[in-house]
Amino acid sequence: MLVSLQPKTLAALQTTKNLLAFSGGSDSSALFHLLHQLGIDVDIAHVNYGTRQQSDAEEAYARRLAERYGRDCFIKQITLESSDFEHRARTARYAFFHEVMLHYGYDNLITAHQLNDRLEWFLMQLCKGAGVYELVGMEQIEAREHYRLVRPLLHVNADTIEQYLKAHNIEYFIDASNSDMRFERNVIRKHYATPLLHHHAKGIAKSFEYLEEDIAALIQPSDILHVNLLSYFTLPHNRRSTLIAVDAILKQRGCVMSSREKDLLKSSNTLVVSRRFVVTLTEHYCFVAPYVQTVMSKTFKEQCRRLGIEPKLRGYLYSDAESFERVCSLLL
Repeated sequence: MLVSLQPKTLAALQTTKNLLAFSGGSDSSALFHLLHQLGIDVDIAHVNYGTRQQSDAEEAYARRLAERYGRDCFIKQITLESSDFEHRARTARYAFFHEVMLHYGYDNLITAHQLNDRLEWFLMQLCKGAGVYELVGMEQIEAREHYRLVRPLLHVNADTIEQYLKAHNIEYFIDASNSDMRFERNVIRKHYATPLLHHHAKGIAKSFEYLEEDIAALIQPSDILHVNLLSYFTLPHNRRSTLIAVDAILKQRGCVMSSREKDLLKSSNTLVVSRRFVVTLTEHYCFVAPYVQTVMSKTFKEQCRRLGIEPKLRGYLYSDAESFERVCSLLL
Protein backbone atom coordinates (compact mmCIF):
# COMPACT_ATOMS: atom_id res chain seq x y z
CA MET A 1 0.00 0.00 0.00
CA LEU A 2 1.50 3.34 -1.06
CA VAL A 3 -0.31 5.31 1.67
CA SER A 4 -0.94 4.19 5.24
CA LEU A 5 -2.35 5.76 8.38
CA GLN A 6 -0.40 6.22 11.57
CA PRO A 7 -1.50 3.85 14.39
CA LYS A 8 -2.95 6.62 16.59
CA THR A 9 -5.08 7.99 13.77
CA LEU A 10 -6.19 4.55 12.60
CA ALA A 11 -7.32 3.64 16.12
CA ALA A 12 -9.32 6.87 16.36
CA LEU A 13 -11.38 5.99 13.28
CA GLN A 14 -11.95 2.24 13.47
CA THR A 15 -14.95 2.04 15.82
CA THR A 16 -16.47 5.48 15.37
CA LYS A 17 -19.01 7.26 13.16
CA ASN A 18 -17.05 9.30 10.63
CA LEU A 19 -17.81 12.13 8.21
CA LEU A 20 -15.36 13.10 5.46
CA ALA A 21 -15.13 16.67 4.17
CA PHE A 22 -15.05 15.82 0.47
CA SER A 23 -14.13 18.29 -2.28
CA GLY A 24 -13.56 15.83 -5.12
CA GLY A 25 -9.93 16.91 -5.42
CA SER A 26 -6.90 14.62 -5.32
CA ASP A 27 -6.48 14.55 -1.54
CA SER A 28 -10.08 13.89 -0.46
CA SER A 29 -10.62 11.40 -3.31
CA ALA A 30 -7.52 9.45 -2.29
CA LEU A 31 -8.51 9.57 1.38
CA PHE A 32 -12.04 8.27 0.73
CA HIS A 33 -10.70 5.23 -1.14
CA LEU A 34 -7.93 4.65 1.40
CA LEU A 35 -10.43 4.63 4.28
CA HIS A 36 -12.66 2.23 2.35
CA GLN A 37 -9.63 0.02 1.68
CA LEU A 38 -8.87 -0.04 5.41
CA GLY A 39 -12.44 -1.01 6.28
CA ILE A 40 -13.25 2.33 7.90
CA ASP A 41 -16.85 3.46 7.47
CA VAL A 42 -17.11 7.07 6.32
CA ASP A 43 -19.90 9.23 4.93
CA ILE A 44 -19.42 12.30 2.72
CA ALA A 45 -20.14 16.03 3.10
CA HIS A 46 -19.62 18.25 0.06
CA VAL A 47 -20.05 21.99 -0.53
CA ASN A 48 -20.84 23.35 -3.99
CA TYR A 49 -19.98 27.05 -4.28
CA GLY A 50 -20.96 27.20 -7.96
CA THR A 51 -17.87 29.26 -8.78
CA ARG A 52 -16.36 27.03 -11.50
CA GLN A 53 -17.66 25.19 -14.54
CA GLN A 54 -16.81 21.88 -12.90
CA SER A 55 -18.59 22.66 -9.59
CA ASP A 56 -21.72 20.70 -10.52
CA ALA A 57 -19.59 17.84 -11.87
CA GLU A 58 -17.76 17.67 -8.52
CA GLU A 59 -21.08 17.52 -6.68
CA ALA A 60 -22.29 14.76 -9.01
CA TYR A 61 -19.04 12.87 -8.38
CA ALA A 62 -19.56 13.06 -4.60
CA ARG A 63 -23.11 11.73 -4.95
CA ARG A 64 -22.02 8.97 -7.33
CA LEU A 65 -19.17 7.85 -5.08
CA ALA A 66 -21.39 7.70 -2.02
CA GLU A 67 -24.06 5.72 -3.88
CA ARG A 68 -21.49 3.30 -5.27
CA TYR A 69 -20.14 2.45 -1.81
CA GLY A 70 -23.43 2.67 0.06
CA ARG A 71 -22.53 5.77 2.06
CA ASP A 72 -24.60 8.81 3.01
CA CYS A 73 -23.85 12.03 1.13
CA PHE A 74 -24.68 15.51 2.43
CA ILE A 75 -24.61 18.38 -0.06
CA LYS A 76 -24.74 22.13 0.56
CA GLN A 77 -25.04 24.63 -2.29
CA ILE A 78 -23.79 28.07 -1.28
CA THR A 79 -23.50 31.40 -3.06
CA LEU A 80 -20.97 33.80 -1.54
CA GLU A 81 -19.78 37.33 -2.18
CA SER A 82 -16.51 37.56 -4.09
CA SER A 83 -14.80 39.78 -1.49
CA ASP A 84 -12.67 37.78 0.96
CA PHE A 85 -14.05 34.65 -0.70
CA GLU A 86 -11.62 32.14 0.83
CA HIS A 87 -12.41 33.22 4.39
CA ARG A 88 -16.17 33.28 3.74
CA ALA A 89 -16.02 29.88 2.05
CA ARG A 90 -14.14 28.30 4.93
CA THR A 91 -16.54 29.74 7.49
CA ALA A 92 -19.60 28.55 5.56
CA ARG A 93 -18.06 25.14 4.89
CA TYR A 94 -17.25 24.38 8.51
CA ALA A 95 -20.60 25.71 9.70
CA PHE A 96 -22.25 23.17 7.38
CA PHE A 97 -19.98 20.35 8.57
CA HIS A 98 -20.70 21.29 12.20
CA GLU A 99 -24.45 21.21 11.55
CA VAL A 100 -24.27 17.76 9.96
CA MET A 101 -21.97 16.42 12.69
CA LEU A 102 -24.33 17.43 15.48
CA HIS A 103 -27.59 16.52 13.75
CA TYR A 104 -26.49 13.00 12.80
CA GLY A 105 -24.24 12.25 15.77
CA TYR A 106 -20.87 11.81 14.06
CA ASP A 107 -17.80 11.29 16.24
CA ASN A 108 -15.09 12.45 13.82
CA LEU A 109 -14.92 15.08 11.11
CA ILE A 110 -12.15 13.96 8.74
CA THR A 111 -10.32 16.37 6.46
CA ALA A 112 -7.76 15.54 3.77
CA HIS A 113 -5.09 18.06 4.75
CA GLN A 114 -1.68 16.59 3.93
CA LEU A 115 2.02 17.33 4.44
CA ASN A 116 2.20 19.92 1.65
CA ASP A 117 -0.66 21.88 3.26
CA ARG A 118 1.12 21.73 6.58
CA LEU A 119 4.42 22.98 5.22
CA GLU A 120 2.71 25.75 3.25
CA TRP A 121 1.02 26.93 6.46
CA PHE A 122 4.33 26.71 8.33
CA LEU A 123 6.13 28.86 5.75
CA MET A 124 3.31 31.42 5.59
CA GLN A 125 3.35 31.83 9.37
CA LEU A 126 7.16 31.92 9.40
CA CYS A 127 7.10 34.85 6.97
CA LYS A 128 4.54 36.72 9.10
CA GLY A 129 6.33 36.15 12.41
CA ALA A 130 5.06 33.34 14.64
CA GLY A 131 5.91 31.03 17.53
CA VAL A 132 6.04 27.24 17.45
CA TYR A 133 2.31 26.87 18.22
CA GLU A 134 1.26 29.01 15.26
CA LEU A 135 3.90 27.49 12.98
CA VAL A 136 2.61 23.95 13.40
CA GLY A 137 -1.05 24.95 13.19
CA MET A 138 -2.66 21.65 12.24
CA GLU A 139 -2.71 18.53 14.40
CA GLN A 140 -3.61 14.96 13.49
CA ILE A 141 -6.37 14.80 16.10
CA GLU A 142 -8.00 17.86 17.66
CA ALA A 143 -10.78 17.70 20.23
CA ARG A 144 -13.83 19.86 19.64
CA GLU A 145 -16.74 20.38 22.01
CA HIS A 146 -18.95 17.69 20.44
CA TYR A 147 -16.59 15.74 18.16
CA ARG A 148 -13.00 15.37 17.00
CA LEU A 149 -11.31 16.85 13.94
CA VAL A 150 -9.06 14.20 12.37
CA ARG A 151 -6.45 14.75 9.64
CA PRO A 152 -5.13 11.29 8.70
CA LEU A 153 -2.81 12.43 5.87
CA LEU A 154 -0.69 15.07 7.61
CA HIS A 155 2.38 12.82 7.31
CA VAL A 156 1.86 12.11 3.56
CA ASN A 157 3.11 14.41 0.81
CA ALA A 158 1.32 15.27 -2.44
CA ASP A 159 3.66 13.17 -4.62
CA THR A 160 2.81 10.03 -2.66
CA ILE A 161 -0.90 10.77 -2.90
CA GLU A 162 -0.58 11.26 -6.66
CA GLN A 163 1.16 7.89 -6.96
CA TYR A 164 -1.65 6.26 -4.96
CA LEU A 165 -4.30 7.79 -7.23
CA LYS A 166 -2.55 6.55 -10.37
CA ALA A 167 -1.89 3.09 -8.95
CA HIS A 168 -5.60 2.62 -8.15
CA ASN A 169 -6.94 4.52 -11.18
CA ILE A 170 -8.96 6.86 -8.95
CA GLU A 171 -10.93 9.72 -10.49
CA TYR A 172 -10.47 13.24 -9.10
CA PHE A 173 -10.81 16.89 -10.09
CA ILE A 174 -8.13 19.58 -10.36
CA ASP A 175 -8.94 23.01 -8.92
CA ALA A 176 -7.54 25.58 -11.35
CA SER A 177 -7.41 28.22 -8.60
CA ASN A 178 -4.51 26.28 -7.05
CA SER A 179 -2.33 27.61 -9.87
CA ASP A 180 -3.41 31.24 -9.48
CA MET A 181 -0.28 33.14 -8.44
CA ARG A 182 -2.36 36.01 -7.05
CA PHE A 183 -2.75 33.89 -3.90
CA GLU A 184 0.19 33.88 -1.48
CA ARG A 185 -0.28 30.21 -0.62
CA ASN A 186 0.11 29.21 -4.27
CA VAL A 187 3.34 31.20 -4.60
CA ILE A 188 4.76 29.51 -1.51
CA ARG A 189 3.57 26.12 -2.77
CA LYS A 190 5.22 26.45 -6.18
CA HIS A 191 8.51 28.09 -5.25
CA TYR A 192 9.26 26.74 -1.76
CA ALA A 193 7.05 23.99 -0.28
CA THR A 194 6.88 21.66 -3.27
CA PRO A 195 10.65 21.74 -4.04
CA LEU A 196 11.50 21.21 -0.35
CA LEU A 197 9.17 18.24 -0.03
CA HIS A 198 10.42 16.74 -3.27
CA HIS A 199 13.86 16.34 -1.68
CA HIS A 200 13.18 16.22 2.08
CA ALA A 201 9.66 14.82 2.68
CA LYS A 202 10.67 12.25 5.31
CA GLY A 203 12.73 14.69 7.32
CA ILE A 204 10.04 17.37 7.22
CA ALA A 205 7.37 14.90 8.34
CA LYS A 206 9.59 13.79 11.24
CA SER A 207 10.24 17.40 12.24
CA PHE A 208 6.50 18.03 12.49
CA GLU A 209 6.18 14.95 14.73
CA TYR A 210 8.78 16.41 17.10
CA LEU A 211 7.11 19.82 17.02
CA GLU A 212 3.76 18.24 17.94
CA GLU A 213 5.40 16.57 20.92
CA ASP A 214 6.93 19.88 22.01
CA ILE A 215 3.56 21.63 21.81
CA ALA A 216 1.86 18.85 23.77
CA ALA A 217 4.35 19.50 26.56
CA LEU A 218 3.28 23.16 26.66
CA ILE A 219 -0.40 22.34 27.16
CA GLN A 220 -1.27 19.97 29.97
CA PRO A 221 -5.02 19.20 29.83
CA SER A 222 -4.95 18.38 33.54
CA ASP A 223 -3.96 21.99 34.26
CA ILE A 224 -7.19 23.31 32.69
CA LEU A 225 -10.20 22.92 34.97
CA HIS A 226 -13.89 23.21 34.13
CA VAL A 227 -17.13 24.03 35.88
CA ASN A 228 -20.00 23.67 33.43
CA LEU A 229 -19.08 26.10 30.59
CA LEU A 230 -16.45 27.95 32.62
CA SER A 231 -12.81 26.94 32.01
CA TYR A 232 -9.91 28.26 34.05
CA PHE A 233 -6.27 27.65 34.84
CA THR A 234 -3.48 29.11 36.95
CA LEU A 235 -1.50 31.63 34.93
CA PRO A 236 1.76 30.14 33.59
CA HIS A 237 5.09 31.94 33.63
CA ASN A 238 4.53 33.89 30.41
CA ARG A 239 1.76 35.29 28.21
CA ARG A 240 2.67 33.03 25.29
CA SER A 241 1.78 29.93 27.31
CA THR A 242 -1.47 31.59 28.37
CA LEU A 243 -2.35 32.32 24.74
CA ILE A 244 -1.67 28.72 23.73
CA ALA A 245 -3.92 27.37 26.52
CA VAL A 246 -6.74 29.81 25.68
CA ASP A 247 -6.51 28.92 21.99
CA ALA A 248 -6.75 25.21 22.85
CA ILE A 249 -9.85 25.79 25.02
CA LEU A 250 -11.60 27.82 22.33
CA LYS A 251 -10.74 25.38 19.54
CA GLN A 252 -12.27 22.59 21.58
CA ARG A 253 -15.47 24.65 21.68
CA GLY A 254 -15.42 25.19 17.93
CA CYS A 255 -14.11 28.75 18.03
CA VAL A 256 -10.90 29.71 16.23
CA MET A 257 -9.21 32.94 17.28
CA SER A 258 -8.24 35.35 14.53
CA SER A 259 -4.68 36.66 14.24
CA ARG A 260 -5.92 40.06 15.41
CA GLU A 261 -7.56 38.55 18.50
CA LYS A 262 -4.37 36.70 19.36
CA ASP A 263 -2.39 39.91 19.06
CA LEU A 264 -4.87 41.75 21.30
CA LEU A 265 -4.65 39.05 23.96
CA LYS A 266 -0.89 39.47 24.11
CA SER A 267 -1.36 42.85 25.80
CA SER A 268 -4.97 42.95 27.03
CA ASN A 269 -6.29 41.22 30.15
CA THR A 270 -9.84 40.93 28.80
CA LEU A 271 -11.01 40.01 25.33
CA VAL A 272 -14.32 39.02 23.74
CA VAL A 273 -13.62 36.46 21.02
CA SER A 274 -15.94 36.18 18.01
CA ARG A 275 -18.68 37.78 20.13
CA ARG A 276 -19.12 34.34 21.71
CA PHE A 277 -16.55 33.94 24.48
CA VAL A 278 -14.91 36.18 27.04
CA VAL A 279 -11.31 35.63 28.13
CA THR A 280 -10.13 37.45 31.22
CA LEU A 281 -6.93 37.35 33.24
CA THR A 282 -6.68 38.16 36.94
CA GLU A 283 -3.51 38.29 39.01
CA HIS A 284 -3.33 34.50 39.32
CA TYR A 285 -5.94 32.96 36.98
CA CYS A 286 -7.26 32.95 33.43
CA PHE A 287 -11.01 32.44 32.95
CA VAL A 288 -12.76 31.51 29.69
CA ALA A 289 -16.56 31.47 29.49
CA PRO A 290 -19.44 32.20 27.10
CA TYR A 291 -19.99 35.92 26.61
CA VAL A 292 -23.46 36.69 28.00
CA GLN A 293 -25.13 40.07 28.14
CA THR A 294 -28.01 40.21 30.60
CA VAL A 295 -29.64 42.33 33.30
CA MET A 296 -28.15 41.56 36.72
CA SER A 297 -29.26 42.37 40.23
CA LYS A 298 -27.56 45.18 42.13
CA THR A 299 -26.54 42.74 44.87
CA PHE A 300 -24.79 40.45 42.38
CA LYS A 301 -23.00 43.34 40.68
CA GLU A 302 -21.81 44.62 44.04
CA GLN A 303 -20.41 41.18 44.93
CA CYS A 304 -18.54 41.12 41.63
CA ARG A 305 -17.23 44.63 42.14
CA ARG A 306 -15.82 43.79 45.56
CA LEU A 307 -14.06 40.71 44.18
CA GLY A 308 -12.78 42.54 41.11
CA ILE A 309 -14.60 40.25 38.66
CA GLU A 310 -14.35 41.51 35.09
CA PRO A 311 -17.70 43.05 33.99
CA LYS A 312 -17.73 41.08 30.71
CA LEU A 313 -17.51 37.81 32.66
CA ARG A 314 -20.35 38.67 35.02
CA GLY A 315 -23.17 37.91 32.60
CA TYR A 316 -22.26 34.23 32.37
CA LEU A 317 -21.58 33.93 36.11
CA TYR A 318 -25.00 35.43 36.82
CA SER A 319 -26.58 32.60 34.83
CA ASP A 320 -24.49 29.85 36.48
CA ALA A 321 -24.39 29.88 40.29
CA GLU A 322 -21.93 26.97 40.48
CA SER A 323 -19.40 28.76 38.27
CA PHE A 324 -19.88 31.97 40.23
CA GLU A 325 -19.17 30.18 43.51
CA ARG A 326 -15.99 28.69 42.05
CA VAL A 327 -14.72 32.06 40.84
CA CYS A 328 -15.53 33.62 44.21
CA SER A 329 -13.60 30.90 46.04
CA LEU A 330 -10.57 31.48 43.82
CA LEU A 331 -10.58 35.26 44.12
CA LEU A 332 -11.26 35.56 47.83
